[in-house]
Amino acid sequence: MSSDGISARYSHLIAAIRSVVGSDATPVQLHEPTFRGREWDYLKDCLDSTFVSSVGAYVDRFEIMLAEATGAGFAIAAANGTSALQVALLLAGVETGTEVLMPALTFVGTANAVSHANAIPHFIDSEMTSLGVDAEKLVDYLDRVAEQSDGRLFNRATGRRISALLPVHIFGLPYDIDAMHKVANTYGIALVEDIAEALGSTYRGRGIAAKTRFGALSFNGNKIITTGGGGAILTNDPEIARRAKKLTTTAKRPHPWSFDHDEVAFNLRLPNLNAALGCAQLEQLDGFLAAKRRIATAYKNAFANLLDVNFIDEPAYGNSNFWLNGILLDRPDTELRNAVLQATHTAGLMTRPIWTLMHRLPMYQGCPRDNLDVASNIEARVISLPSSSHLAEIP
Repeated sequence: MSSDGISARYSHLIAAIRSVVGSDATPVQLHEPTFRGREWDYLKDCLDSTFVSSVGAYVDRFEIMLAEATGAGFAIAAANGTSALQVALLLAGVETGTEVLMPALTFVGTANAVSHANAIPHFIDSEMTSLGVDAEKLVDYLDRVAEQSDGRLFNRATGRRISALLPVHIFGLPYDIDAMHKVANTYGIALVEDIAEALGSTYRGRGIAAKTRFGALSFNGNKIITTGGGGAILTNDPEIARRAKKLTTTAKRPHPWSFDHDEVAFNLRLPNLNAALGCAQLEQLDGFLAAKRRIATAYKNAFANLLDVNFIDEPAYGNSNFWLNGILLDRPDTELRNAVLQATHTAGLMTRPIWTLMHRLPMYQGCPRDNLDVASNIEARVISLPSSSHLAEIP
């Protein structure tokens, strides 16, 4: 079928998207940053001060603002989200050769962080409400394939220790945090939370990281706020925060001039220049969140009467930041999904599928995994919609 024919077949979906993003602009990107605060002022101040690297007032200020925005006790700024997650895994006691339970349905950075920590991803299934880890199915799975010995959990098939559970807040939709804590506590494994997409989301009325011991954020250019690159480690434990800062700053012992380092560590501190951009962005977070909610409401209304798709809404137990909005086709059909993607792209709407499941990628095909039927179902049905905060201004 020609591209015109494909577009005509899915014209009702295109019309629904256009009713939200406007009828004139093309192309409409999936997600663009918005710079309308004091970004230029803070960047100039940073340059004028000459403190552009990993030491500077904006780094400290950014961390304080992040902790407040997430409900965490402490935030430690890092070079990017993947490195922040890697350090969080190490702080949680993930050792070389151990397995980390994580969803197959996530961005590759989650699995890469596990690999960088010299551990092995162990893929588990998702559920339809939040697109996050299915806690009930995970319990059934662990009861079949794992055993506890001396307070530690082991995979019966591989003999390797299972050291952590690493759930992900997909698109900013909060997963059931209490359920994840219960699983981790029951089986004696660390809970490390990938909060990369969920800045500003809440769970049962509290900040998304209010219970986090080990967590990580990302501030890539497509996130709800950006520092260009950048990430942060989140925790509510002051000792873990101290260790996180030490590990990300080459383990240098405090001294006015001596270069004394007492362990192998990383050089992952976020530069002051990036943190300056982040401070200006965080000052606008409430406005970004309000705009995101207006866009989500508009999409929800636009798709409400269409029989072949459903808007992906937030779960009842929490509020999403609606970082990315998405729809679920009424059935899992990769060819149908791709045809819709082709039609929307032809119309100048830069939609996307959700990520390829991790176990399908060549470097992770040999990793242990549960049955992934729900994740595969989601993969074949999700289409992400243009979600830039400035779209809230389009009538």
